[in-house]
Amino acid sequence: MRQHEPALLIVGAGPGDPELITTKGLNAIRGANVILYDALVSPDLIKNAPPHCKLVFVGKRRGRKAFTQQEINRLLVFYAARYEHVVRLKGGDPFVFGRGHEEKEFAMKHGVRVGVIPGISSSYAAPSSAGIPITSRGVSESFWVVTGTVSSGEISKDLNIAAASSATIIVLMGLSHLAEVANIISMNRGVGEPMAVIQHASLPTQKVVVGTAKNIHAVSMNENISSPAVIIVGKVVDLRTVINSHQEIFEEVYAKGRAI
Repeated sequence: MRQHEPALLIVGAGPGDPELITTKGLNAIRGANVILYDALVSPDLIKNAPPHCKLVFVGKRRGRKAFTQQEINRLLVFYAARYEHVVRLKGGDPFVFGRGHEEKEFAMKHGVRVGVIPGISSSYAAPSSAGIPITSRGVSESFWVVTGTVSSGEISKDLNIAAASSATIIVLMGLSHLAEVANIISMNRGVGEPMAVIQHASLPTQKVVVGTAKNIHAVSMNENISSPAVIIVGKVVDLRTVINSHQEIFEEVYAKGRAI
């Protein structure tokens, strides 16, 4: 390892689609000796690791964690002290509700040189992949990104503040609190406020349900929506219908043009 080169790289894997990782992140995987990866990381990304690379799964599946966060922190220090080119691969962007800073701080306190490679966050990639702009002139001037569940397991109090604004709201890790989220939106913006839930954003299995604060919970249950999923709140949700209508018109006109 060259002097001052990071022993540990904390890398964002993106929202799910393996092609949405950055080139720099992919190069880090290809040069890794050890990769500690989460459950939301695409298996196709892991295939880019060299044959000698040690793969360590540290994610969470079906509510069960392979390791606690404290154990993950210690593992990062353990491997960084013994191997060159250790990669901590995390879904989305590691600094957007990903505890990436916590892991970086712990490693640095134990003498590990750490680098960070940002990733595309599902907070904006999910609505984009579903055809929902998070801002649009005359519709939404800003957006909030809120965690749906804080460390205590409760819903974030910041949602109440966001709901009092006119901004688009993106709620991550909030599906288990969807009914409560919808209730907060109803009280602040009315039962007719548009809402959407996007499951498996950017993947072939992506599923989108659209409704209002009044019915989004029932619609999501009827469609068997499950985690990981992102909740979108705001009038920009209605623009998805407009975009889809324009797409249908374009395809119809294009098909007629091809037939002539």
